[in-house]
Amino acid sequence: MSLSGALQIGRSALTASQIALQVTGNNMANAATPGYTRQVARLTPDGGLDPGGLYNGRGVSVTDVRRQIDKALQGRLEDAVSREQGAAVDQSVLSQVESILNELSGSDLSTQLNKFYSAFSELANNPGATETRTSAVEQGVSLASFVRGLRQDLQDTRRQVDSQIQSNASKANQLLSDIAKLNLQVVSAEQGRGVANDLRDQRDGLVRDLSEILDVTSVESNTGSVDLYFGSTPLVQGSTSLGISYVQESVNNDIAVSVRVTKTGESLDAKTGALGGLLQQRTNAIDRTTKELDKVASTLIFEVNKAHSSGRALARLTDLTGTLQVPAADQTKALNDPTNATLAALPYKPQSGSFDVVVTDSVGAKQTVRIQVDLDGVDNTGAPGFANDTSLAGIVAALNGVANITASVTTGGNLSIKAAGGFDVAFANDTSGVLATLGVNTYFAGTTAADIAVRSDLRQDPTRLVAAADTVSGRTGGSNTQARAIAGLRDAPVAGVGGVSISGGWLKTVERVASETSAAKTRVDSTRLVRESIENQRSAISGVSVDEESINLLQYQRQYQGAARFITVVDQMFQTLLGITGTA
Repeated sequence: MSLSGALQIGRSALTASQIALQVTGNNMANAATPGYTRQVARLTPDGGLDPGGLYNGRGVSVTDVRRQIDKALQGRLEDAVSREQGAAVDQSVLSQVESILNELSGSDLSTQLNKFYSAFSELANNPGATETRTSAVEQGVSLASFVRGLRQDLQDTRRQVDSQIQSNASKANQLLSDIAKLNLQVVSAEQGRGVANDLRDQRDGLVRDLSEILDVTSVESNTGSVDLYFGSTPLVQGSTSLGISYVQESVNNDIAVSVRVTKTGESLDAKTGALGGLLQQRTNAIDRTTKELDKVASTLIFEVNKAHSSGRALARLTDLTGTLQVPAADQTKALNDPTNATLAALPYKPQSGSFDVVVTDSVGAKQTVRIQVDLDGVDNTGAPGFANDTSLAGIVAALNGVANITASVTTGGNLSIKAAGGFDVAFANDTSGVLATLGVNTYFAGTTAADIAVRSDLRQDPTRLVAAADTVSGRTGGSNTQARAIAGLRDAPVAGVGGVSISGGWLKTVERVASETSAAKTRVDSTRLVRESIENQRSAISGVSVDEESINLLQYQRQYQGAARFITVVDQMFQTLLGITGTA
């Protein structure tokens, strides 16, 4: 080996040591930097044939500086982060819903229902007293107000969730753009010459941030860029972001929201990540609870109205107007005809049966006429059809066949019944539910939790409240049949809520929300443990150990000192050689 070759070996050792020291220093400087990946200088011996025919080597070189990263582990970490964030959002939204329901607090729907039934129980004990009638009306007003408020709170929570979905979609869209830009920078910086570690760390950090919002899969190309996918749907391809957008639209008289790929319009059915949690719980927690509340309210309205409409008020009723508005196009269609949009949209339906119209004169003489309601969906020939089934127009015609009353449909589409002078009208034995459906002589107005209310004329005049049945025998004084029927709804099973009581139907919803909230908390704890475990595994590979780097620092320092000493020795040899040459 020549002395110049020896100098080259020493020089390469100095250079390699300097680079290794810089890498070690950079690692130590970023030991506490979030997302930083430990870097390692790869030292490779330079081989070569000596002029004397010996393979002595030509020193050392740094072939590259690599990040210590396990890409498979990184992908698992991103998935774990996404699942943890999704579970955290699930718990948050469900906890809000559970807080709104506030069951077992004394200020909840179950308590309001019990107070309502108790008011009618008191009315049944003293049906003629003004105070019990007023209490029964006011307790209904309080119940209706509570139900509307409960539903409004759920809708307010949904609007907050919608705002969070929009905010997260916007943040995710910006992250996609930033990742696409970093892809371009990485490719431009590397160009096959090395690895842009810091840029790659920045990109990995952005992908992790994106994973908190949306579950994505990253695939690195041979150019160094990273393509991102949601399932099989591309979101970033090289330096191009396809973007995601928040979309809000009206569907079946409700507001639907979704997240879609901006450039293709493809919907992203996210299940994990913040977006997945928000989208899932908007439907599963908020909308489902709202629908179940509507179902409970609708059943309450219909069952109370069925009992209330089939009776006689304390006051003489001479002019009744139904609360249901039926447009002209639906007035001649059978009440069970699917094309009857008004009736088809109701949460409850009338059925085949009948009801009695009781007309009473000024001295108490009664005339009772039974009105038949045919809603069997079969025409006169026995074939399926609605041509011969009962319509609103048919009910008007039948009522007009009763002496001393007149029936019509108002310009607003409401059924109107008026008694002749000196007469009043009441109803009994409605087995069809038509009176409750059309809102004739009912207690509640409205059809769902959104619009439930006590009829305004009842609030103004509690004597119009029905506590008694009006039968052919004319038994009215002191009767409490209808009040007892309404009070009995406390425990009576009804079909509208699955064959349990109305209160029992609501408790099913409360129990479901409580169970799902508890399960969400368990998922948060378990997904956090998984994420922490994977992070610990990543830290063992990619994290910076100051102790280990300190050892590396001493090692490269010694290597540098040794190389310097080696060069000094070779220089002395040069000087000796030159001295010999000069003497000669």
